[in-house]
Amino acid sequence: MNFINNIKPVDQQGINKRLVSIFETDNFPKNNQSLLKEIVSFIDLTTLNGDDTQEKVVALCNKAIETEDLEQGIPKVAAICVYPNFSKLVSEKLKKTNIKTAVVATGFPSGQTFREVKLLEVKKAVEEGAEEIDMVISRGVFLEKNYQEVFNEIKEVKKACGEAHLKVILETGELENLNQVKIASHIAMEAGADFIKTSTGKIKPAATTDAFLVMTDAIKEFYKRTGKKIGIKPAGGISDTETALKYYAIVKENLGQGWLNNKLFRIGASSLLNKLLQSIKK
Repeated sequence: MNFINNIKPVDQQGINKRLVSIFETDNFPKNNQSLLKEIVSFIDLTTLNGDDTQEKVVALCNKAIETEDLEQGIPKVAAICVYPNFSKLVSEKLKKTNIKTAVVATGFPSGQTFREVKLLEVKKAVEEGAEEIDMVISRGVFLEKNYQEVFNEIKEVKKACGEAHLKVILETGELENLNQVKIASHIAMEAGADFIKTSTGKIKPAATTDAFLVMTDAIKEFYKRTGKKIGIKPAGGISDTETALKYYAIVKENLGQGWLNNKLFRIGASSLLNKLLQSIKK
C-alpha cells in the first residue's frame, strides 16, 4: 500500500476554482441535440427500490430497448442496473441487444455483511447473466483507515467477477473529506476496478461535482503512472439535463475526449432519460 504515501493532497479551494472555470458560459457545453443524444448513450438506466417487481423491471428493459431511434439518431442506453435477483430476467430481455446487464452487489447499499456473502452474491449474479457488477466499498472499514482490508476485498470481488466488469462505488457522501475520496479512488483502481463510481443514490449527498472532479484527477494520475484507462460513473441525484451536462463537462475538461464513450463514462440515473428525450424531441 506504499502508493497511498504518494497521493497528492487535495486543495479544496483549488477544486472550487476549477469547477467555476469549467462551468463558465464560454466553456460549458451547449444544450444541443447531438450532445443530448450522446448523453443518452452513457446512461445506466436504474431501478433499485424495495418495491421492484418483475413487471417493473421488464418495463424498464422495454423502455431501454424502445429508446433507440435510428431515424432520429437517438442511441440506446448503455445498461440496465438492478438488484442481483433480477440478473437472469434482465439478461434474457436484453440478449438480442448491446445493452449491458449491470447488477449492484456486495450488500448494496450499506456493504455491511459477511465477505463470504458478498462474494457469493457476485458469483451468483454473474452466473445469472450480469455483465457488470457495481460493488460498494466497506466505508466503515475505510474510515477506520484499514486501507489494506478495503483493497483486499475489492481484489477478491474483482476475481469473483470473472469476465464481468467491476464498478466500485465509493459512496463519497459518507467519506469525511476530498482527500479520502482521492485515497479511496486510488485504492479501488489499484485493486482492479474497471470503473469508479460516486454513490449508491441512497444517501445525501449523493454525487457532487467536487468529489467527481477529485475522482477524475485520481484517474488521470493512475493513467499517467500505469497507462491504464479507468472509467468513471456519477450516480445519485442526476435527474435533469443541466446536471448531466456538468458531469459531461468535467470529464471532457479533465480527462479528455478519449473518455467520452460508454466504455469509460456512465451516468447512473432513473428519471434523466425522460428529461433528455423530452428535450431532444421538442
